[in-house]
Amino acid sequence: MSKKQILITGGAGFIGSNLTEYFLNKDYAVRVLDNFSTGHRHNLAPFFSNSDFELVEGDIRNLSTCQQAVEGCHYVLHQAALGSVPRSIKDPITTNEVNISGFLNMMVASRDADVQRFIYAASSSTYGDSTALPKVEDKIGKPLSPYAITKYVNELHADIFSRTYGLQTIGLRYFNVFGRRQDPNGVYAAVIPLFVKKLMNHESPVINGTGDYSRDFTYIDNVLQMNERSMVTKDLDAINTVYNTAVGDRTTLKQLVTLLKEYLSEYDPSISQITVIYGPERPGDIPHSQASIEKAKKLLDYVPSHAFAHGLKTAVDWYWNNLK
Repeated sequence: MSKKQILITGGAGFIGSNLTEYFLNKDYAVRVLDNFSTGHRHNLAPFFSNSDFELVEGDIRNLSTCQQAVEGCHYVLHQAALGSVPRSIKDPITTNEVNISGFLNMMVASRDADVQRFIYAASSSTYGDSTALPKVEDKIGKPLSPYAITKYVNELHADIFSRTYGLQTIGLRYFNVFGRRQDPNGVYAAVIPLFVKKLMNHESPVINGTGDYSRDFTYIDNVLQMNERSMVTKDLDAINTVYNTAVGDRTTLKQLVTLLKEYLSEYDPSISQITVIYGPERPGDIPHSQASIEKAKKLLDYVPSHAFAHGLKTAVDWYWNNLK
């Protein structure tokens, strides 16, 4: 029997490269499509010698590239996107082109290639101005950023493709994913690797606002599990829908910094004395985010392997050993 073939778009990025490693270790054949605009070639370097790995260098905004990449694939794990709320506010046009037009290209290519299932990275930003906690999949508010709009439109396109063309789709609304290989550099670096880098360099992390905003920070291994369960489920009630991909808890930014200082101080005690700077709130930020994961538990048998503190300690250990 030939191995099942997976296409991972954005496979050179943080989540994509972890998915690549995970499924190669699970004995799948993995093809990656990436244009390296935000991902890194070094994230894929360990796989170049693996005969089950293949790289297609190209852009999802090019339909023919998407068609080439998806040929012969059983599953698509679509991670390619321009992330970051601030980036989308600064450049909504490019965000729209990549996240909506590129997404639609991948769906058309997947439909035409008779892909078995299309699993895509959705976003907790879709909940927008909804103040309800925890966030439940069928109750959303108005988007607060161009990025959030693009991610909601992805869900609408996926629903139409499921209904109209019979393409099996599952959207995973990621909640503040963090862990190994998440890039601490760049203007749009995520908060956890950014704060880790600052503290390791004995610099003060800057919290936007009072520090009371909270997030359902989700360790990467939980995301890998959700992708796999979405890919292999045979329950027809579990497909053509969206799931929160999270832990089901929330942590304030103040609590985050306290834990980071505690864990990093095990390596460098002076880090415990670093002060925090408080800056203005960022436009487009959601005050609080906490997921209900009951739907994923019920339909996908999802059980998070890493609570926040466990995941954060594991991530800190990885950063200390890889950034020094």
